[in-house]
Amino acid sequence: SGDLRSLSQEERLLLSVCVGESTSGDLQEVCDESSGFGPVFEEQPVDTIYPEESPEDKIIMSCRTRANPPATYRWRLDNTEIVIGNDDHYSLMGGNLVISFPDKSKHAGNYSCLASNEFGTLVSQKASVQFGYLDMFSSDEREAVYVKEGQGAVLLCAPPPHLPEDLSFRWMLNEFPEFILLDKRRFVSQTTGNLYISTVRASDSGNYSCFVSSPSIAKSVFSKFIPLVPIAEREKYPADIKVKSADTYTLMGQNITLECFALGNPIPQIRWRKVDGDLPVYRHNISMSGSLLHLYDIQYEDEGLYECEANNSKGKDRHKVHLYVEAPEWVEKISSSERDIGGDYIMSCLASGKPKPHVHFLKNGRMYAKNHELRFTDLTFDDSGMYQCIAENRHGTIYANAELRVFAGAPSFEWNPVKPKLLGAKNGRVVIDCKPRAAPQPSISWSKGTELLHNSSRIFIWPDGSLELLNVTKSDEGKYTCFAENDRGRANSTGSLSVTDATKITLAPSNADISVGESTRMECAASHDPTLDLTFIWSLDAHAIDFDQDREHYERKMAGTSSSELLISNTQLRHAGRYSCTAQTPVDNVTVSAELVVRGPPGPPGGVRVDEVMTSSVRVTWSHGTDNLSPISKYSVQYRDERAQQDWRDASTSPVNVEGNAEMASVINLTPWTEYEFRVIATNTLGTGPPSDPSPKITTREARPVVAPSEIGGGGGTSRELTITWTPVQPQYYYGSNFGYIIAFKPHNDPEWMRVTVTDPQTQKYVHKDSKIPPSTRFEVKMKAFNSQGEGPFSVSAFICSAQDGGDLTDVCFHLSSCRSSHHHRGEDAVGHRSRRNEASAQRVLVPSRENHTRLDNMKPNSHYLIEVRAYNGAGYGPASQRHKIYTKRAPPSRPPKIIGTKMNYSGTTINIAWEQVEPLANESTVEGYKVLYRPEGQPNGVLYTTVKQSIDLPMKKGDYLVEVRAHSEGGDGAVAQVRIFCSE
Repeated sequence: SGDLRSLSQEERLLLSVCVGESTSGDLQEVCDESSGFGPVFEEQPVDTIYPEESPEDKIIMSCRTRANPPATYRWRLDNTEIVIGNDDHYSLMGGNLVISFPDKSKHAGNYSCLASNEFGTLVSQKASVQFGYLDMFSSDEREAVYVKEGQGAVLLCAPPPHLPEDLSFRWMLNEFPEFILLDKRRFVSQTTGNLYISTVRASDSGNYSCFVSSPSIAKSVFSKFIPLVPIAEREKYPADIKVKSADTYTLMGQNITLECFALGNPIPQIRWRKVDGDLPVYRHNISMSGSLLHLYDIQYEDEGLYECEANNSKGKDRHKVHLYVEAPEWVEKISSSERDIGGDYIMSCLASGKPKPHVHFLKNGRMYAKNHELRFTDLTFDDSGMYQCIAENRHGTIYANAELRVFAGAPSFEWNPVKPKLLGAKNGRVVIDCKPRAAPQPSISWSKGTELLHNSSRIFIWPDGSLELLNVTKSDEGKYTCFAENDRGRANSTGSLSVTDATKITLAPSNADISVGESTRMECAASHDPTLDLTFIWSLDAHAIDFDQDREHYERKMAGTSSSELLISNTQLRHAGRYSCTAQTPVDNVTVSAELVVRGPPGPPGGVRVDEVMTSSVRVTWSHGTDNLSPISKYSVQYRDERAQQDWRDASTSPVNVEGNAEMASVINLTPWTEYEFRVIATNTLGTGPPSDPSPKITTREARPVVAPSEIGGGGGTSRELTITWTPVQPQYYYGSNFGYIIAFKPHNDPEWMRVTVTDPQTQKYVHKDSKIPPSTRFEVKMKAFNSQGEGPFSVSAFICSAQDGGDLTDVCFHLSSCRSSHHHRGEDAVGHRSRRNEASAQRVLVPSRENHTRLDNMKPNSHYLIEVRAYNGAGYGPASQRHKIYTKRAPPSRPPKIIGTKMNYSGTTINIAWEQVEPLANESTVEGYKVLYRPEGQPNGVLYTTVKQSIDLPMKKGDYLVEVRAHSEGGDGAVAQVRIFCSE
């Protein structure tokens, strides 16, 4: 309110902040008047949740502005003005609205604040009042959930009715407050509240309760307990994604979390990726063993398709979710301004967003125009006021506020006089500004001394009032006066011009051509007026070099006051370009330039694609990247095997050497039925460049297996059994789907082979039980693998012994090594074995000298034995070998499974065989599972299935078939139950 003329320029600039949103000084004049300014919001109402059970008896909606004179306040509820005093529930506290004893039926809705003074009215953003609640869970008992061990489980929360939607979920086990700790096996969705257990274990047994909290109203409730009952079974199951985030819409700048969780045994591993790009490097985080992907400060470039992949040894599953970024955002918005009376003015605001926002204008709180632009011609005082531009779509509303002040007055140079001291360079150009404050627009004229100036070849008066002088000489020195006049008065301002010597370049930098990592220097010198200071500015491609930020590569040296040197060290490709040296004084400047060429390793190839996919080869194509001024000499192709999750490796290619002009190569020696991705790297004489982006993932075609099971062995068992064991083939060698094994075996001297098919690739043992097998028979066994593409080669034959009859007793097949004797060998070895419980009852077995193995029969199950071997001849027994300790296993179950049903499915393609669980006797081995042999009637060969269940679905085939079911245990296979199946179709 004092004399504004006494303020400094800095103080006047600071004062311009009082109008709020002007950043250019357009409204400096508005604040210069002691009359004040219109309202500017400092605090606006925000969305409010009022708990229905709150002990508080009032709601306060905030509203505060800066204004001169101070603003008065009004409020609206759903666009209807609230009349303070007519309703005891409403009162004002400053600009704040106080709602006493809130009533849901009367006071829920959208509120806005109106602030007014003599310069106009502003409307605040809308803010909602909602009444929050969280009901209790139903008192109905929850049903128990029965799940087989190894399978996944989902416990449903089903939260009760509530407002608002944002809830947090935890689960209790057995009692409060025993909350479940979450890990890679257990997950709680914060979207549904459901509890997911990927692989149920016996330890998961218990009573579970869903605990729900509403942070907005500070209330929690919990459900009735849900019993979880694991059932003993240990099969493996492929990954199966059950928690899947739906396609998500979000606003710019917000944070979101995407959920993904899978059931399966073994516990699946979860990985996230962005299908059409990379995850934002510094704005994402993955937690809960991969189940949660957090994205922060969402930007438009984050929009796209995100994929989570769950993977275990039994299989993989994928889920994709689309993220849409939608929000209204200002591209151009209005700002406060003062404009001359009678002039023209455009007030414009542009907004972007998805969907496209609707834009409209308010003036003094009322609808003014449904448009994004206001055009004023011949401005009058009635156009002054408070304007608001509002952009809105379904995701939100944004406001831009501004004051328009229409001004009228005589010319004045008080705030912007002509510069009192002016400098110009000889033979150069001088422009003298004349910008008085005036409305309407004044007419401008100039004089030098007493001489009135007019436009000529060297002198020009611009429409904005500026005076331009060309080819300045010493004779142009003197005093110049600007005169301004309109219908309200006139004014003038004077400045004095001095002419100095021109600045000239005396040494220009030279062009240079170097390689990456090398160094170079550029020199620059100039002459100038000795009364002026000279500075040198170095720039690259019109951008000034920041010597502090990039001091690792750039250094500037001064040689006296009239020259400068630029040192460029450890040069990189980005340092190539046009370097300019500018010699500058306060009056003039002159610039010269030179080119720096930097040669280096090539850039990454682009557009890597894969086609012609075969079993062990693919064709990789790419496009050339930049050669960085040194021709590409060769390309290298690398691959990554997704199953092995290995690092990038060099691929074998055809041709072996991929020339620098090539754009494709065949990659060979790949593994069939394997997922790969590829990348390409270019090399020139200066080095190897960075790799390309990875290609899309591909899977090579299926092929017959080439690897057979290894370490084939076995022997022994009970009831004339032949036990065959092996080490399974690793999954990377399956080469195709439907992988399994074919076992061929026969007595050593027989010509006919028996064949059995095993469909589970993880099976490690097969027991063939047949009363026709002679006891203690030496068998030849070989195996091969098969898949959907055919059969692989047989393994090398192994030789093992079958069991000898002995009821539930245990046999041992014992191998001997040969020995030498100084006496004539009688032709037999002696094998002695005794129970550790009764060493006096040692038994002996005589073995012909040509044999190096024998079978020990009639041994007791579940017993310890000591075994030793002696050679003997006519001179007697030789010394005993080292004793071997063995422990016979418990006998297998003696009771066969009881088949309780055979049932064909509706389509007639499969038949279900079901049986009762076999309970072993106290001295028998525990049942580990069941073996089902499915073979044509009268034939020994068939397909062997293994399961831990008490039922199995078998393919229905035409003809007579025999199904044999037996329990399997550590001690071998139990007694057989049979059922015959006949199908005429």
